[in-house]
Amino acid sequence: MDLFALKPFFLFLSFIASFAGAGAEILPVGPVDGRLGKNVTIETLFKGPSYVTMTWTFNKDGTATNIATGLIGVVSVEEAYKSKVVVNATTGALTVMSLAATDSGDYGLTIVGQDEAKKVFTKTGEIKLRVLEPVSDVTVKSDLTEAFEHNSSVVLTCTAKGSFLKFTWSRSDKPIAIDGIRLSVVQTETSSKLTIRDVLRSDLDGHITCSAQNKLETEKSAPFKLTVYYGPEKVSISPAIPPKALKSGANFTLTCTATSNPPATYTWYNNKKKIEYMGPVITLAVIEKLGLGKVAADYMCHAANAKTLRTMPSPSVNFAVMEEITGIAITGPAAKLIAGNSTANLSCQATAGTIVTRKWFKAGKALVAGERVAVAPDQSSILISTLTKEDNAEYMCELSNPLNTLKATYKMVVNYGPVEVKVEHTSGDLEPEQKVVLTCSCDSLPAASYTWKFNTTLTEIKTAEYVIEKAVYKNSGTYMCEAFNSVTGKTVSASQTISIREDDGLSSGAIAGIVIGVLAALAIAIGIILYCRQKVPVESPY
Repeated sequence: MDLFALKPFFLFLSFIASFAGAGAEILPVGPVDGRLGKNVTIETLFKGPSYVTMTWTFNKDGTATNIATGLIGVVSVEEAYKSKVVVNATTGALTVMSLAATDSGDYGLTIVGQDEAKKVFTKTGEIKLRVLEPVSDVTVKSDLTEAFEHNSSVVLTCTAKGSFLKFTWSRSDKPIAIDGIRLSVVQTETSSKLTIRDVLRSDLDGHITCSAQNKLETEKSAPFKLTVYYGPEKVSISPAIPPKALKSGANFTLTCTATSNPPATYTWYNNKKKIEYMGPVITLAVIEKLGLGKVAADYMCHAANAKTLRTMPSPSVNFAVMEEITGIAITGPAAKLIAGNSTANLSCQATAGTIVTRKWFKAGKALVAGERVAVAPDQSSILISTLTKEDNAEYMCELSNPLNTLKATYKMVVNYGPVEVKVEHTSGDLEPEQKVVLTCSCDSLPAASYTWKFNTTLTEIKTAEYVIEKAVYKNSGTYMCEAFNSVTGKTVSASQTISIREDDGLSSGAIAGIVIGVLAALAIAIGIILYCRQKVPVESPY
């Protein structure tokens, strides 16, 4: 027997063995995707040759067209498809080459076989082939050219070329969270619309991109940027707490800032009155040039947005512009002052600077207004009436502002006296030949000059002390001291009477010396007599 002639029979048996299980599938679950211009193969689920006949058809718009027919391992391709398809005679796989858009459709496979019971059966399958166009021309457009925060709703439309597209939206390369309420998406096969209601600046912050993809590839749009106008808000002024006093001519600026798009414009106010100046920064030089700053005032700025038409104020700051105090001095009376007769007016002034506070001190202690002391309302001067000796002191004036403090002193001289004149002499009994010192003292400014009288007779003594080197009886009497103040013209006297015992001859000292001498001589004489008696023998009378 010719083995080649038996080949169809063996193939038939193999076919029957392959389909021994009822209901076996012959095509995978579709669809099968192929890229335009490329080749795609539709695989089968059997291994062969295991069929008697095999037929591939192309079904489109309800019309089926034969592509290829196989008969026990031999495949015949229809003339119209000879350059388009290739069928694997062993597996039955269909390869469609150089895919065109018209190749999309349903491809059917029919296999006729015979089971073990010699019963003929037919298996059919169908699978969809989709010819995918490459993704291209992904573009994002907006229905608005500009938006206003909280007031605008924006629709962004993403379009692309390609087949079976799906779209995704991203902001700064992170997926946009679609909540279906404020942010929603409507998608078609070729476009996607992202609607943003009550737009926020954060919705469009960064770059917005749209990605279009199918099973073959993904393409991303160019970054899209839509201007969102907002603000001004968070308006602030710097420094927020400036010094309460600024030195005139200092390098000082106030800066106003705000969160705003477009950038805000700024106007300045002094005590809520508009300053004829605009800009984010105002200098102290400008403030002084406008004649401001001489008194403490509030300064603030207003930020305005030309697009949103909103204006917001900043907090206010308070300060004054001052000059440092220089040339402080106290002026007082030119004439000599006499206690009980004179009045003194002291004035404290400075040649330049802003004086905020004045203080007066006397002998280091705060000067308090009283019955004789009057202080001017602005503390610039004091008036002391009916001067007394207690007004002699160093007076100090203190002028200050927040920039500096200066002090000046004035020594007030109030002439007085003499008062409290008294004469004292050396203590103890006054004996003849004793030195006697009489001292005259008083309270006087300037210091008093002195003259002495003895028993109403003027002496030549002109000092505070009257000295008697060796007093005798005739020095007894009344000594009067007169104290004179050349400025006040006053003379005050005091006296002291002394009495010196009269000299009777020998003084008690001399008498004591004589007595001591006599007693000493007597003692010597007695001693000699006793000595001689011991040396000379005495004869007995018997």
